[in-house]
Amino acid sequence: MNVGLIAHDSKKKLMQNFCIAYRGILSKHELYATGTTGILVEEVTNLKIHKFLPGQTGGSRQLASQIEQGNLDMVIFLRDPQHPKEEEPEVNSVVRLCDIYNIPIGTNLATAELLIHALERGDLEWRNI
Repeated sequence: MNVGLIAHDSKKKLMQNFCIAYRGILSKHELYATGTTGILVEEVTNLKIHKFLPGQTGGSRQLASQIEQGNLDMVIFLRDPQHPKEEEPEVNSVVRLCDIYNIPIGTNLATAELLIHALERGDLEWRNI
């Protein structure tokens, strides 16, 4: 499965910890991330991550394009709804596209953990049909 990773600045450390905790599961899948998130996760996990540009310089659009092309099966987007940024409309397009293209998305730690366990159990294999 192809898994997209994206995190607002204030959630990048949480994304690193999430990926450390679930490294065993994530290592069995192809990972794609916006630039800074990808670099930070790669540094602490040694996971191989296909990195796009940093989110605010086009990485969010590149990730969104992968969703539109049907190249991602799941997205974990750890958002910070309390501190919106100027590029917020751009990253919110990722959420909108996941809804349009029926891509499971975890936008907080609770939903991210539900999705990662579903990924481990094979609950998302219907995407390959």
